[in-house]
Parts: sequence; structure tokens; C-alpha cells
Amino acid sequence: MTLRLEHDGPIARLLIDRPARRNAMTQAMWEDAPRLVAQAMADDTVRVLILASATPGLFCAGADIDEFARCAADPDWRIANQAAIRSTQYALAHADKPVIAAIGGDCIGGGCGMAIACDLRISAPAARLGITPAKLGIVYSLFDTKLLVDLVGPARAKRILFTGALHDAQTALTIGLIDEIAPDPLAAADAIARAIAANAQHSVRSAKAVIRRILDGQADDDAATLSLFRDAFTLPDFTEGAAAFREKRRPNF
Repeated sequence: MTLRLEHDGPIARLLIDRPARRNAMTQAMWEDAPRLVAQAMADDTVRVLILASATPGLFCAGADIDEFARCAADPDWRIANQAAIRSTQYALAHADKPVIAAIGGDCIGGGCGMAIACDLRISAPAARLGITPAKLGIVYSLFDTKLLVDLVGPARAKRILFTGALHDAQTALTIGLIDEIAPDPLAAADAIARAIAANAQHSVRSAKAVIRRILDGQADDDAATLSLFRDAFTLPDFTEGAAAFREKRRPNF
């Protein structure tokens, strides 16, 4: 088994489990990942998804380069590979619920591509992060590159892609590639996930949807975003939140 989904109350964990190859992603794994993300999104008991390694000290070394070497001459495989990688990143970036990457070790190439598709990234101090197409003679897709530009800006994205350099965790934090450094990134991700899960889920998911619209180029409200604001006052989350505020207690969403 190379990818698996585990549940712990309101938290689901999508675990990469191929430690002998530093969690390098095969075509089969790329194809399986969107299905597992969709499974977590469809589960009403799940409020937050964490992407992590099943083995401490690892995250993902990217795509399996040996598989590249064996299969890249086949144009049908190249098309299928590109589609599967995009589907994985799209599933993470457009998931209805928050997704947190717990980066326990090196986060390279396609591994970094998955991490930047998540909403938040927490890294171990010793992890290195980089996107390395220039070291392999390959080209990243526009969607993949946009995720990077959205995080670090165009100038820094160019430097990352042109040099193929690996960044230590502190540099990654400074440039906005990650959000936090923690000795145990999975434990830290779990703590944030539980804080998010305790909040009003309509508010959380609507905020994510609005930010995604902004990142996709929307600059002003439309009927859909205006209704998110108006309709919130009619929903059980608002009733409970307002009551808890008046009664000086924690809300139970």
C-alpha cells in the first residue's frame, strides 16, 4: 500500500507510505490520490484533511524518476501522467475543506507541488523544499506554477524554478513557501486541524471558497459570494455562535 486514508474523529490523514523510495510518487499513486481526497471531502464526519508521510522524517521526494525513465518515451503515458498529477493538485487546491501539509522531511518536485496545493504547510526544521524541473529538463504546468506564484510571488517563483535550489525550512518560511516550522509537524498540523474543526464549518468553508475565487482572478462580489454572507445568518451555525456569545460559553458547532 502506498497511499492510505486514516480517520481520527473530525480529522482525516492522507498518508504517503513508500519509505524505501522516500515516498516518491508513482503513476498509480498520482491516480489514486484524487479518489482519496474526494473520499475525505464526501465524508460528513471529516472537517480537515492532513497530507503527511506515514513514516516520520519523510514527506515526498517527488515523482518516481525511475518510472519516468522507463515510461517517458510513451506519449500516452506522458499524457496520463500529466493528467494524474494535475488531478491530484487540483483535488487538493479545490477541496471544499481545509487541507494541511505536514512536511516531516524533504519536500521536492512533485512533493512540493502537492504541498503548495494545500491551504497550510507546516515543516520540520530539517526539511528541505524545492521544485527542480531545471535539474531534470522538464517543464512544470501553468496550474502548478500558478500555485507557486500565488504563494511566493513571481520574482521568487522564477528564482525557485530557474535555479532548482533546495531551501532549508527557515528560508522557506521567510519567503512564504511554508507557514510554520515545528519539531513535530504532524502533531502541529493536528493541533491546528482540531482548532479549525471546532469552528463553524460554514464559515471555514465559505472563507476557503472566497479566497479560492480571489486567487482565480475574481476581484469583486457576485451573487454567489453575496449569498454566502446573507445566508449565514439563517443557518444553525450562526444561531449556535450567537447563543454561545451571549451565554459566555464555547460554541458547539
